Amino acid sequence: MQRGYKSILGLIVALIVVLLPLAAEAQTSSINAYSPYSMYGPGELLTPGNVQMRSMGGIGIGLRATNQVNTQNPAAASSVPRKSFLFDVSADGTHYRNNQMKYDASGAESHKAKTAYNTANIHNISMAFPLAKGVGATLSVAPYSSVGYKMNVTDQNEDNWADIGRVVYSHLGEGDITEVKLAVAWAPWPNLSLGVAAKYFWGSIDRSYSTSIPNVITGAGNFASTQGRDQYVVNNFKLQAGLQVNIIANEKRGLTLGATYDLGGKLNPKVLNYVYTDNTINGIQSVPVRNDLSTLELRVPHEYGVGLYYQDRMIAWGVDYKYSAWGNDNSDFTENNNDKDVAVAYTNTHTIKAGFEITPKRTDVRNYLNRMTYRVGARVGNYYQTFAGEQINQMAITAGLGFPIKLWGASSLNLGFEYGRNSAARATQLNGMKVGLVKQNYYKISVGFTLFSVDTSDYWFVRQKFD
Repeated sequence: MQRGYKSILGLIVALIVVLLPLAAEAQTSSINAYSPYSMYGPGELLTPGNVQMRSMGGIGIGLRATNQVNTQNPAAASSVPRKSFLFDVSADGTHYRNNQMKYDASGAESHKAKTAYNTANIHNISMAFPLAKGVGATLSVAPYSSVGYKMNVTDQNEDNWADIGRVVYSHLGEGDITEVKLAVAWAPWPNLSLGVAAKYFWGSIDRSYSTSIPNVITGAGNFASTQGRDQYVVNNFKLQAGLQVNIIANEKRGLTLGATYDLGGKLNPKVLNYVYTDNTINGIQSVPVRNDLSTLELRVPHEYGVGLYYQDRMIAWGVDYKYSAWGNDNSDFTENNNDKDVAVAYTNTHTIKAGFEITPKRTDVRNYLNRMTYRVGARVGNYYQTFAGEQINQMAITAGLGFPIKLWGASSLNLGFEYGRNSAARATQLNGMKVGLVKQNYYKISVGFTLFSVDTSDYWFVRQKFD
């Protein structure tokens, strides 16, 4: 057992040693994402689920376990045992590395532009509890999407340099949309569970942009720098339904088939557009040229998911497939669609997730390493937007460890690691020039704690005789 603790300590120290050099060379913030692809729409969509699920590639549609809070399929809420209570909280730290190939006028490769960034934030807070025999509920708060980017681009037009000066275009964005979800499930028969969930989206995203000239050389006084801000505010409800069917269910093993359907519909973010100018020669400051409020016709998609989950006393594995109709539901909605910029359009997404875990011997009181859980997984799919017609491919490889602890019941501390990449298969064309799309690599560490209280003498479920 001492050897087990030493191994655990050694692993944690090794992870810290690996991350410290990365953290030293990059900025850090509390946003959940850092990607130029988050410049449009709701931003980068985050993988749902607790650390255990995300360490297995993000599976969860078929997962039916009494010791986990499953927020991906509302039908899983009925698996919560009577006289029990589950609570789960997790946090993520992510290191992003972005690079973009630059091309010269002839289309030949010139150099790579590179950036690095660190983020850290809470990922989810969730709980599950029984309501009646065969009826359970889950309540969760988790980020749905996140925006984070910061870019400066210098105008390469030599005529502008000669007439005005070096023009710098700056783009900055941050914010997120949070999903609050309440699910209720009922198991009318032992091998069937039906669930429904109400989801409330809320949050704000700030996107700002500016045009400035650090060294103005014109004397005509007819150039003004421009600054603008777009603030997106979201408040809306959506619905989700799910079911789970136990194909095999006995004391030795279980095999569950799960399915989910998200209704989708208008997200209706309210957008405040504010633009003002500063005359760089005559000293006129902050002249508003636009200040209006509008509603963006953006929809969250209809989604269909199916998953299979197997478990016995030693191993568990699962496979999920999810289809999201971003393109169909937003076929008439495009962003940045003009001749001078890269056109951004929405596209349907297909995502496949797979994961595996093993616990060598849960009841081994002598060797702690045998009671630990070891997880691996993978995920592949495509991004929900295209850029100048080019699709962004996504992939991730995951791994994790589960440390059982005795704290107010059968609880666990979980550690997850994820390496992922977002990239396009080829460069695109813009105004006759070859333009490379950003290739993003990220490394994520997640830490989560699950409290599973099932003792009949627990404080939550016993009326106390004395205060």
